[in-house]
Amino acid sequence: MDRGALTVRAKLAEQAERYEDMAKIMKEVTIKAKESNSELTPDERNFLSVAYKNVVGARRSSWRVIGSIESKTDTGSKKEKITVDFKEKIEEELTTICNDVLELIANVLYPMAKQSESKVFYLKMKGDYYRYLSEVAKERSAEGQ
Repeated sequence: MDRGALTVRAKLAEQAERYEDMAKIMKEVTIKAKESNSELTPDERNFLSVAYKNVVGARRSSWRVIGSIESKTDTGSKKEKITVDFKEKIEEELTTICNDVLELIANVLYPMAKQSESKVFYLKMKGDYYRYLSEVAKERSAEGQ
């Protein structure tokens, strides 16, 4: 499937609020852009950002809710163990997704960006995803003390 058709599919996925699908599609668009040695269009770039921001946003929201529940749970209880395990699962998913985006930016998107606007966009995105990783790392660090 060509980039245009994939972008149409990504737009459909966005309209259906299927952000996981949208992210996979836009990753494929990114790989096709790299193969053709061309940078993403502004629309493609925005779709990529929207897709991953929503995928990560859902995990961040879940992580905060579970963290709130964890803080109200009795220490040493069975519920606490289940809550901690579930929170760790969400943290792993969040970390994997963030690292995937950061790898895409470092190895594909930023190197093929020719316009200053694109470069700034990717650097801002990179900062966002490092911030998301640091939220989880701060929590883990605070719990370890």
